[in-house]
Amino acid sequence: MSVHIRLRYALCTQPIELPVFNPVALDLLQMLAEPHTDIIDIVRTINEDQALAAQVLRMANSASYMGRDKCETIKSAAIRLGASHITNLAMAASHASLHASESPVVNDVMQDLWLHSHACALGCRSVAIHTGQQSIADQAYMAGLLHDIGKLYLLKAMERIIQKGELAIVIGRDLLLNVFSEMHVEFGCRLMDHWFLPGIYRNVVANHHAETFDSSDMLLAIVRMVNINSRNFHLSLYPTLNRTRHTLSDDGPLYMDESAWTKMEAAMTGSLTALN
Repeated sequence: MSVHIRLRYALCTQPIELPVFNPVALDLLQMLAEPHTDIIDIVRTINEDQALAAQVLRMANSASYMGRDKCETIKSAAIRLGASHITNLAMAASHASLHASESPVVNDVMQDLWLHSHACALGCRSVAIHTGQQSIADQAYMAGLLHDIGKLYLLKAMERIIQKGELAIVIGRDLLLNVFSEMHVEFGCRLMDHWFLPGIYRNVVANHHAETFDSSDMLLAIVRMVNINSRNFHLSLYPTLNRTRHTLSDDGPLYMDESAWTKMEAAMTGSLTALN
């Protein structure tokens, strides 16, 4: 069923600046795109937001990220993990806090969306590391985290419509999923353009559901594969399917052996405890 034209209009007239990015995390992502960003600048920027810094430390010391030694400061975490990965954690930590709503229905979907996005981030990083694509592992994490950013925007927009009484409509989960299916890629691309985010991530947002795409784009192939297999791990917004693994054998040169599959599953299911 198509999204009702009045609802589509209401969504399209919401401000693009709705809060889907933490300003500090957005600054970090844009800093990382600069060729000569110093890790000290990354550390200083994270420490400007005390709540964010505390959450980043919690994530850095969780089972999903922790090394042999516990990090006591953002600086020590950045030195151990590197500028790219500490920025990824800052984006993820800030992103988690944005998935909350006073509307019970919207809040439930936001929580499920966060679990899906974070699991995909960890899964994409794992796949990159264990398929010989270590050089794009940090980019894969960020791409997995942001691929459904349009859905978060639409949820924020729906929340605003409800609060302002702009449209007399009953908001249910099925309606929200229907809106996602029709509109989340479009609005995700608008967000990426508005905030001038790196083109590699916009490409993932634009094409992670596309019927045709560049089969040599390894970053996109990883996100597509992890995204669709999230259903097998009960980490999708959509009903879990009884299906075999989706390997994207027709989509590109991504090959995963049994070990890589096992590690991807462990990374994705382990995401449930990464913020605890």
